[in-house]
Formats: sequence, C-alpha cells, structure tokens
Amino acid sequence: MTDYLVAIDLGSTSLKAAVFDAGGRGVSSAARPTEQVRPSREHPEWIVWDPEQIWGGAAAATKEAVSRLDDPRRVRAVAVTGMGMDGVPVDARGEALYPFISWHDPRTAPQAEWWKRHVGAEKTFSITGFPLWPFMAAMRILWMREHEPEVLARADKWLLIEDFLNFRLCGARATDYSMASCTQLFDQRRRDWSAELLAASGIPRSLLPDLKPGGTRLGTVNAAAAAATGLPDGTPVVLGGQDHLCGTLPVGACRPGTILDVFGTWENVITAVPSPALTEEVRRASVCIQAHVAPGVYAAWGGTMAGECLEWYRRVFAADSDWGRLQGELEGTRPGAGGVLFLPHVSGAACPVDDARSAGAFAGIGAATTRADLLRAVVEGLNFQFLDILETLQAGLGCRFDRVSAAGGGARNDVLLQVKADMTGLPVEVPEVTDATALGAAMLAGLGAGIYPDLDEACRRVRRPGRVYAPRPELRETYAKLFALYRQMYPALRPVHHGLFERKNAAGSPSSA
Repeated sequence: MTDYLVAIDLGSTSLKAAVFDAGGRGVSSAARPTEQVRPSREHPEWIVWDPEQIWGGAAAATKEAVSRLDDPRRVRAVAVTGMGMDGVPVDARGEALYPFISWHDPRTAPQAEWWKRHVGAEKTFSITGFPLWPFMAAMRILWMREHEPEVLARADKWLLIEDFLNFRLCGARATDYSMASCTQLFDQRRRDWSAELLAASGIPRSLLPDLKPGGTRLGTVNAAAAAATGLPDGTPVVLGGQDHLCGTLPVGACRPGTILDVFGTWENVITAVPSPALTEEVRRASVCIQAHVAPGVYAAWGGTMAGECLEWYRRVFAADSDWGRLQGELEGTRPGAGGVLFLPHVSGAACPVDDARSAGAFAGIGAATTRADLLRAVVEGLNFQFLDILETLQAGLGCRFDRVSAAGGGARNDVLLQVKADMTGLPVEVPEVTDATALGAAMLAGLGAGIYPDLDEACRRVRRPGRVYAPRPELRETYAKLFALYRQMYPALRPVHHGLFERKNAAGSPSSA
C-alpha cells in the first residue's frame, strides 16, 4: 500500500498541487493561474491577489491532482508552501477583510521610510536578519492602519498567504518560523515575535498568529475543505514554510556544508548555518538570515539578478538565435573569454554589494573579440558574481562548503555549471528532482504525519543524486587571477555608473525639458 503526501505551492504565477509517494516520486500534479488584480484606477501600480481566487485556484488544482490517484484515502498529509511576504487581515470568523497586497505592489514605500527613520535598518537587521524591505508584512499593516483603519480595527489576525490556506483547510491560525521571518517583526535569536519591534511600530501582538516550527501538525482537513479539494475529510494538515527553504530539503542543502544555487531570472544562493549571524558585516553584504524550515538551523542567503543577463545578451547580440544554437557557440569557447570580463549588473547590484545605480559593463573588448567571447564573458561574469557571494558567506558566517547543489533553469547549462565548478574548486551536483519546492513541503507533511521519524531519514529516502561537474584543478589559478581583476571592476566603475545614472535621471525629469 502506497502512502501519498500532498504539497500545495502558492507562487506568483501559478497555484500548484503535487502528490508524491513516501520515496519522493511524483505521482500527479495540477495547477491554476495566480491572477493579478489591479484594483485602483487612481493607483495603476497597485497589485493585489483576491483571497477567494487564491483559495479557489489552489483547491481546484488540489482536487484535480488528487482525482488522479488510485485511492485518495491513502493521502496521509498535506502541507502548504509558497511566496513569503503577502498577507491578509481576517476577522474573528476568518473572513478576509481586504485583498492580499502583492509583493509587486509599491504602495508601502512611505511606511518603509518611516521605519528607517524611527527604527533603523541596522536595528532591524540585528533582530530580524532581513534588510528593510517595503513589502514586508509590517509595512502592509502600517499602511492599513493609516489608509484603512476601519478594516484593521475589525481584524482578528494577519495571516500570511500560506497560513490563510492552512486556515481554510483546517481552521488553525498559525505560522512557522520561516514565514514569520517575512514580517519584519520576528526575533531570530528568540524565535518569537519581537517585543521591541512591536512596541516601536505599535502593532499589537494579538494581531499575529501563533508560532510553530515547520513540520508541526496543525489539525485536519474539515468537511468544507474536503469537498473543495478532494482531500479526504480528516487528512492531517502539517505546517510547511517558505518556498525557497522547502526547496533545500530534497537536495540535501538543509545542513551546513552544502550550498544551494537556484539559477533563474534571479540567482539565489542559500546555505544552512547553526546560528544567526546578525552582524553589521553580514547586513552590509545584503545577506539575509532566516529561520529555516529544517529544525535547529538557520538559512543564510543572498540573491541577485542572473538569468536576465543571459536574456539581455540574447536580445541584443543574438535575437535570431535560440538557446540551443547559443549553447553550441558557448561550448566552443575557452576559459578567459578571449581576454574579456563582464560585470553582470545590468539590473543593478544586490548581493554581495547593494547598489541600484551600478550597471553592466564589458572590459577588454578588442578588434579580435567575437560574439562567442562576449557570451563566454557573460557566463564567467555570472559565475564570478556567484563566487563573490560564496566568499562573502564564508567570511561573514565563518562557514566552509564542500559542494554546490544546482537547481533552476541554469542547471541545464553544462558550460555554466562546469565553469562554476572550476572557479569554486567544488563539485557541482544537479540532483534528479523535478520540483524541489513542492517535494520539500511534502517531506514536511511526512514528518508531521509520522511517515518519517526525522528529517535525516526523509532526506535519505527521497534523495536522488544526479550528474556531477567535477572541478578541473588546472584552471583554478587562471580563474583566481581573473577573479581578482573582476573584483576591481565594480569599485573602478562605480563613479562612472553613478554619474551616468544621475545624468539619465536628470535628463528624464520634467525640469530638464
């Protein structure tokens, strides 16, 4: 008899449900779109999610995935994961009082400025482990207190988007530590709501849900949710956590020593650490420290634009080529890109330096430079940026890594991964996991249901080793010298890029007309 575990993944583009067996093999899945709503003609930049569409889409996807099972009664548990910051006020009956304000929505920039003046970015990081971001839940609550006070007065709880789904499934009003980290109100050292930040902001503790570790059993699927989702009435509902941290579980990156590199439009570099390093050095490097979904550890991670650099290159230099053809060009290039270096700041810099005014740049272009050299330089520049983040994590956190686990679209680029191995001197593995985020949530469901006695056993049962890119020692010195030159590019070009940024903004201002 096969045990099934269900994961519901709430993403910005799709609401997905996936069913796995206890060995981590995918059994069925289904999805519905996440529908953006622009609620105001006066504010066309505002973007929200309709709570009923979120619930209805997730429920419909779950019902479709469960309907494909030979026996839905074998579903042992369900867990929810997804995006982190978006929340909704609910009344005492659990009715949503306002739409989810999406993380895309910029309306709370003034509240973030207020927080910066009255609390401070340094103080905030020293407690929460996060930069001062306008889309954090605390800023949304402050905006609502100012602009929708009657709504906030009726609110019993502020539920983050995963917690809202759990409430609809079983009636619990709780959140895990990784999701609580996304509020700007969570004390990482104490793993509790911060009394200091609640007092400074005037946000009542009673508005926030109960705190529990990921993998905790919250309750069981109620009759209404069973009818909507197809899950058997009484199925255990287990607390999941934020999507990028759930994704570390099946690839073995939830224990210190392994780093997970998720390469998509953004490149997120994540590792587990035994304690929260809430230092000014770590803050200045734009590294986030977050309670992990794995018990007893924290996550340290940094993100920066990556895949968009490759798309920019294709649009500008090779619009007539698909990536299959460009991959062939790339495979014919040599280390060092014909003497060309690339600074991958085409959308500004985020980590390990936070500078929205920085810009992309090539250095070393000559008459003999080819299009393939430029492509190789882009790939190497992205990997130099990864190495810079890696060394920043090692220096700021005092940790060392023995391997890299790769995921995302970049995990299909052989040259990019081989260069990553050559530069870092670490083996780069691409595990055979098709949906790490959903599988990680399913693993937490299995923990809460008693399918696995602990996380180590869950990892052992679901892990599927994949292909490994071994570093080539003969190239390490070459890349070490080039990396030293790469690190000079940002400080050397900073005044130029800042000057160009200011000139461009001045040229676009009404007073310049």
